[in-house]
Amino acid sequence: MLTARPSKATGEIPTCSMADIAFLLLIFFLVTTTIDMDKGIGLTLPAKGETIEVASRNIINILVNAAGDVMIGDEIVGRMQIKERVRMELQKNPRLILSVKTDRETRYNDFIAVMDQIKMAGATRISLAEPEI
Repeated sequence: MLTARPSKATGEIPTCSMADIAFLLLIFFLVTTTIDMDKGIGLTLPAKGETIEVASRNIINILVNAAGDVMIGDEIVGRMQIKERVRMELQKNPRLILSVKTDRETRYNDFIAVMDQIKMAGATRISLAEPEI
């Protein structure tokens, strides 16, 4: 009677389906990965060089200095009072344009805090004035 010899175990890893597995993992991660996109400040900016003449009664200046102090018109206001003051000015004149101007040394967080208060007040016509050199 013939008996079959036991085969010797080899130390190889079967790689015939390795490429398929790698491809499926690649597709899985491409489909399930999301990329966060920063939204930024939602403002519509005019084309460069475009200027429009506006009556001075329809403009109110909002100045932010390097220390973060805010001046609306000729009056210094606290950061939490900006929203109410802007809302009051918009009720007086619905066609009001808010011109926001900052110092070159103004921190970005201070500028964003002022812009947030203006947006919460319901202002839609905002002009960003260029800081003086």
